Amino acid sequence: MSFTGGRTVKRAFEFGRTYVVRPKGKHQATVVWLHGLGDNGSSWSQLLETLPLPNIKWICPTAPTHPITIFGGFPSTAWFDVGELSEDASDDLEGLDASAAHVANLLSTEPADIKLGVGGFSMGAATALYSATCYALGKYENGNPYPSNLSAVVGLSGWLPCAKTLGNKLERMEEAARRIASLPILLCHGRGDDVVAFKFGEKSSKALTSTGFQDVTFKAYNGLGHYTIPEEMDEVCSWLTSKLGLEGCSS
Repeated sequence: MSFTGGRTVKRAFEFGRTYVVRPKGKHQATVVWLHGLGDNGSSWSQLLETLPLPNIKWICPTAPTHPITIFGGFPSTAWFDVGELSEDASDDLEGLDASAAHVANLLSTEPADIKLGVGGFSMGAATALYSATCYALGKYENGNPYPSNLSAVVGLSGWLPCAKTLGNKLERMEEAARRIASLPILLCHGRGDDVVAFKFGEKSSKALTSTGFQDVTFKAYNGLGHYTIPEEMDEVCSWLTSKLGLEGCSS
């Protein structure tokens, strides 16, 4: 955000193309799935289409393209700006809010009886977890109300933004306690991840649990780097089927 002549100038966020995978069976849940840095919604939509989850509609948006600090200002698709992956890195709250609001907007037109979820990979996972905290707090960082009623959150090879301040914010809100007690979260991370270190996934899981999220599952995969494998996606499938109460494949 820049300041010119006393006026606050907001960044413009132009989101890319959205890819939708229709449910092959009875529509019971809709999940927005968020790609990683430099990727787009198409690649994940192709993978998600192959999963044995006939009751889920997948929405795979594409992040805005803007200059990314970690790339020395080179433009890339990204849900928010990132300068470094470390404990003390500052969070791009404006970018996170814009992306979380985009996710909520994509979910806003789903029928009332459809369960809603958000998931993602790497930076997409970070945005999904940020959405979980917005849901718990009932608002974005900018104070606007968070509208979506989430039933499941999945984060693969990611991290939790704003982890240090989350506990203090949640403690001040009684309503948040009810939401975080019931929201299921699945985190998966490879021990061999050389992009988003395994410790970030592990610490994110502990941060969520310590702030009151009671249904957090953390799965570690030996030898897995910064990518996904069928074993991990099998876990996602069985977890979503269980947590969303899906009927599964009809015989």
